[in-house]
Amino acid sequence: MTLTITPLADRFGAEVSGVDITRPLDEPTKAAIRAAQDRWGVTVWRDTGLTDQTHVDFSRLFGHVELAPVHKNRPPRFSRPELFDASNIDADGNIVDNPLRRFVNAGNRLWHIDSSYMDVRSAQALLLCHEAPPAHVSAPTLFADARSAYEDLPQRMKDRIEGLSARHCYFYSRMQAGYPTTEEELDGMRHSVHPLVHVHPGSGRKTIYAGAHARDVVGLGREEGRALLDELNAHVTQDRYVIAVDYRPGDLSIWDNLCVLHRAGDFDDTAWKRDMRRTTIREPGVEASDDHFTALFASPPKAAAEA
Repeated sequence: MTLTITPLADRFGAEVSGVDITRPLDEPTKAAIRAAQDRWGVTVWRDTGLTDQTHVDFSRLFGHVELAPVHKNRPPRFSRPELFDASNIDADGNIVDNPLRRFVNAGNRLWHIDSSYMDVRSAQALLLCHEAPPAHVSAPTLFADARSAYEDLPQRMKDRIEGLSARHCYFYSRMQAGYPTTEEELDGMRHSVHPLVHVHPGSGRKTIYAGAHARDVVGLGREEGRALLDELNAHVTQDRYVIAVDYRPGDLSIWDNLCVLHRAGDFDDTAWKRDMRRTTIREPGVEASDDHFTALFASPPKAAAEA
């Protein structure tokens, strides 16, 4: 099988075709797919024909597939425990009307890095569309190239952020989206600390690691740290670093959370169903329990138990 790669921008993002990813792949094809992912950061595959099972099977090409969190008050919609629910519908297929759950979903419209609030970071994410709004309604995912954004920083900013780390918290991003919690409550929640700059393992290029989960910068006052994070996030998400991907059922996007920020595009999620299912690949070479996402969400803010 031969990959056909069509770039979506000069340095970032590509559509890939020419391979039936519903079937077992030989080693050279697997290597070519991984190389394309490392090169472009985001790859888009159209009309894949993937099912829940083959979605998970294909994901294993990239490494350890995480288990999605099990929520006590929300039974999973899928047969495969590896599938994260990135949809706006409930277990009965109805559009979610729980206001707290919608605040949680609204956080996905902020520029973020999946799982940066975890000690064990996520690498590739594979998002498969099962149902989309009609073609005249755009409901994209937007992706930002954090490697090129780092490379284009002034040297004085590179020097300033080298060696700094940020503290990340899941409910900080949700608070920004309107979720009812406070700074004081956040202070008692779990945070994870990650460098603001790291070397992307797949390409050897340096990249910015920030996003909406990043709450503070270690060693800086809160006001100064947040101003720095805001500046970096605004830089990464300039139009020149951003691509948008729309979906029809069967379309798949893959992005690398170690070098990409992303957000859900704006559309009326009270009027249109969007059934999106994601697998998440653990950062290579890191050990953790299989249920560490469930453990994180086992003690959310009091209001979250109602969502």
